[in-house]
This record gives sequence, structure tokens and C-alpha cells, in this order.
Amino acid sequence: MRRREFIALLSGAAAAWPIAAHGQQGAIPVIGFLSGRSANQTQASMTGFRQGLSEAGYVEGRSVAIEYRWADGRYDRLPALAADLVARGVRVIACGGGPPAAIAAKAATNAIPIVFIGGSDPVASGLVAGLGRPGGNVTGVLNIASELTAKRLEILRQLLPSATSIAVLRNPGYSEADLQLREVEAAAGRMGVKVYIASARSESEFGPALAELMQSRADALFVANDPYFATQRAVLIPLVARHRIPAIYSQREYVEAGGLMSYGTNFVDLYRQAGLYTGRILRGDKPADLPVTRPTRFELVINRKTANALGIALPAALLALADDVID
Repeated sequence: MRRREFIALLSGAAAAWPIAAHGQQGAIPVIGFLSGRSANQTQASMTGFRQGLSEAGYVEGRSVAIEYRWADGRYDRLPALAADLVARGVRVIACGGGPPAAIAAKAATNAIPIVFIGGSDPVASGLVAGLGRPGGNVTGVLNIASELTAKRLEILRQLLPSATSIAVLRNPGYSEADLQLREVEAAAGRMGVKVYIASARSESEFGPALAELMQSRADALFVANDPYFATQRAVLIPLVARHRIPAIYSQREYVEAGGLMSYGTNFVDLYRQAGLYTGRILRGDKPADLPVTRPTRFELVINRKTANALGIALPAALLALADDVID
């Protein structure tokens, strides 16, 4: 065998070692991580996932390996990515970026344990039979983004007490879009606030959707929770700034990128809980016996620089509630 052929063969074998070694004594287990988001936009959250694994006794690269698959906001890629992880024989599949990844993973396997991260109603989406006893091969950690809708609207009202209307930007291609919209309309109705809605499924639709909303002359913008929107925040936030409308988002990443405010789950802690569950499953726990858990930490983040650019005076009471103020 020629040297070049030998090196190619050796390289291919090395790439397969972690997966092939499951049955060998002393080999480290392999986790599949499937996400609707992108790698660079999930770095902070992944520190939480690795912390949870560590709490369960696993350290990436030493006692566990992770195979990553990122859809980069393109949900249509998830089924093939999930099938690839199943074909590689991973021990557990952890799914980030909301329900689409977990739904794709469940469609790909009913044998490999799945830990989902995010989503508001996994029973309605068919992921689990119940929150207390999930049954089957799936469990995970809720995001409860839709349940926080009323709180986000209350924060907008604190910022703008005289507001009478709100614009809502949503992605109808997201699995929980209708649920979130119902929550917005219900909460706005209780507050006596009129709702205007526009939809965007892709980057090219952001501009026309926001232009449509601006014609309504709404007092503020509510950007619905959606992993795709998060992957496109570098495009979305400058467009919002151009229209000079106060906006609230679901995650601090938007505020760090120049958005005005966010209120939602602390994603580092959410991923930590999922990492802990993943580690417990590697140790022998069954997903069917692990209750779907809820987030324990929430945060209000405000960008003072953006508020100043909009000419908004931040109320002292709102600043006192903030977990972080970015200057």
C-alpha cells in the first residue's frame, strides 16, 4: 500500500473511532448536539451546557465527545442533520434552538434518548406525553417564551405609559408562531392595546414587514421569540433602528447587538439544565422518568445607549428591575 493511501485510510479510521468505540471498554460516549441556530451565536449558551455535563461528571474531550450539527436558521435542514446523528450511533441527542430540532430528532429515532432545549408546550407539539412523566425517549427543558409575553408587554408599558398600539413581527414558519401570537393578542387585549401584525420568513422579508408595520404608526415593536430571528439579529436590529421604534426582544443577545430591551429566560442556565439531564441519561437515567423541567432564571436587559439614541428617558423604576444595563 502506498504511503498516501495508507494516510487516507488511517485518517478515515480515526474519524470513526469515537463512534465505533461505544462497545469498547473505556471508550468515551458520544453526544449529538442538534440546533436550529448557528455555532457562533450559541457559544455563550454552550458554556452552560458544558457546565451541566460537568456537574453530571462529564467533560468534553476527556470523558465525553460531542458531534455538532447546526442548521443556521434553516429549519428545512434539520431532518437530514438529525438522520446523520442517528446513523452515527450517538448515545444521546441534545436539541437546541427551539422545538423544530427536537421534532426532527424524534422523527428520526424512537430509540436514542433526546433532550430538548426550549419550547413552550412539548405536549401539544407531540414531543412528550406529559410534563411529569414524559414517556418515550424524549425529555428536556422548557423555555416558556409564550408565557413571558404578558411580562414583555408590561415592560413596554412601563417604558411607554401612554402607548395605545403595538406592532408584532413574527415568523409564521416557526412551530410556535401561532401560540405566541395568541398570547400577544390576549395580553394586549387585557391592557387595552391594539395589535398590528406583520410576518417575515426570511432576511429579504424583514424590510417590507417592518415598513408595513411602520405604516400603522404603532408606539412600540414586539419581536416574537424565534431562533431564526436570533440568527439574523445583525440584519434585523439595524432595520429596527432605522425606523426609530422602541422594541423588546426575548433574549439578551439582541440587546448586546444594539437592541433596546429584552426579557426572557437566562439561556446559559437553560442549557446548563439540559447538559445536566444529558449527563444523567449517559449515567443510566431514562428520559421517560425525567420530568420536563422549567427555567429557573429570567433576566431583563436594557441598552442605555440605544435608549439615548431613541430619545427615551428610562424610568428609574424600570432600571431598578433590570438585571443588566448595557452602556
